Amino acid sequence: MPNTTPISPVPTRLKGISSMATRQVLAELVAGFEAASGVSVTIESVGGVDAAKRVQAGEAFDVVILGSDAIEKLIAGGHLQPGSRVDLVRSGVAVAVRKGARLPDLTTEDAVRSAVLGARSISYSTGPSGVALAKLFERWGIAEQIQSRIVQAPPGVPVASLVASGEVELGFQQLSELLGVAGIAIAGPLPPAIQIITTFSAGIPVKTEQADTVRAMLAHMNAPQAAEAKRRQGMEPA
Repeated sequence: MPNTTPISPVPTRLKGISSMATRQVLAELVAGFEAASGVSVTIESVGGVDAAKRVQAGEAFDVVILGSDAIEKLIAGGHLQPGSRVDLVRSGVAVAVRKGARLPDLTTEDAVRSAVLGARSISYSTGPSGVALAKLFERWGIAEQIQSRIVQAPPGVPVASLVASGEVELGFQQLSELLGVAGIAIAGPLPPAIQIITTFSAGIPVKTEQADTVRAMLAHMNAPQAAEAKRRQGMEPA
């Protein structure tokens, strides 16, 4: 009698790349999807600028998770499938100082401007929030005045690490990247008038053969039960 025992399929594996800002929340969301599906997922988190360059260079991935503007550029450039963008989380900017330092007043736009002018050194990322901050400093008319005090965090280097080491007095970064970092104190979020919200989205590379599995993972990540994990990591559902 022939053996009719079904052959177990080889477990699916997904490979992705993301910016550092979503590293923690993706770890939690991926773990939930892996438990529910049996799919193995590995997502490398690097500086957003470097991630986009690697996708543009043709490195093979099944999913790419970056700021929505970067995802749209990669779609326009033919690297990600048209219509594949899925918004996952919205993330705001907070301010950090070294642990034990005096916390600056962040209650109003004027208060934040005064804190920036009074800081001996300031740092922000190369990502979307950093670009927006640079424009804000220009609008305030202080960009040239503080230029020599700005310490630009290299791609992939957390602003929080520069604050913790004492190299930087005032650090601006996605709240999600500041939570749980030793050696810093989170002074608070930027006030609503100047808060910088970045939407982080996923896109599916044109060459992946796992598009259906990726779509299932993204749907799982956007299910109602995922909202708590997003908020726990300092973000909001998109």
